[in-house]
Amino acid sequence: MFIAYVVLAVLLSLMLFGSARGDITRDPKVTEQLKAVGVPDSWFVPLGLVKIAGALGLLAGILYRPLGIAAAIGLVLYFVGAVVTHLRAGDKKGVGAPTAIMLASAAPLVLGLATI
Repeated sequence: MFIAYVVLAVLLSLMLFGSARGDITRDPKVTEQLKAVGVPDSWFVPLGLVKIAGALGLLAGILYRPLGIAAAIGLVLYFVGAVVTHLRAGDKKGVGAPTAIMLASAAPLVLGLATI
């Protein structure tokens, strides 16, 4: 299970770094979607930094599992918030991506708990 945790942590971290890059650099595709669901411009960078912190936490969890578990919990909560934001804005088409990432974030959480 340790190998599965490492693989998932690395893949999810790469995905989160890419997503955070879009938030921080204000990629037009990303900003358009965020604005559509009511996220203020001033939140783009902090949201990107939270994703980076989660990704770094997952990677650190390879060596120190409690930190990886805490990061995974934070990411699950972050993406629960994203799903709720999309649903409240009536964006049923846009809810798929945050739901998938939320579920992907739950996998390292479960594996991390199983390999303590």
